[in-house]
Amino acid sequence: MAKRPVTASGIVEPAWKVLLPTPAERKIAAEHWRRITEEMSSRETLSTSNGHALQRLVLAYLVYDRCSRQVADDGIVTEPSADNPKAIARLSIYFKAMREAENTAERLEAQLGLSPGRRAKVAKVTKPRDRSASADAFLGSRTG
Repeated sequence: MAKRPVTASGIVEPAWKVLLPTPAERKIAAEHWRRITEEMSSRETLSTSNGHALQRLVLAYLVYDRCSRQVADDGIVTEPSADNPKAIARLSIYFKAMREAENTAERLEAQLGLSPGRRAKVAKVTKPRDRSASADAFLGSRTG
């Protein structure tokens, strides 16, 4: 089994093959993942705790794309069945799912500091520092 790519911050890229049915979607997901992690890494806002939120964001992008293709093909309104005289036209379930994916993506982008309005409000990830004083080298480390 091939190793999955790991970012500089130690986040392992999700197993898209397990999560997504088609090679085309897996490729698009990997491109989204790479773009987002590079952007967050360059701004120093990428942390290992962001991994699952990033996965959900990429999946929200893909669900939005799937549903928008379906809405483009079928339309926003689902026509009533001709067999049922009581049936009425309804909003497409794909349109509803597309709106939900959009809301999810917007929320996650804001939480991760990817939306322009929230970039300044997201703090940089603090890296743990190994603090030592000059005296530590002279005295040796204290244990216990």
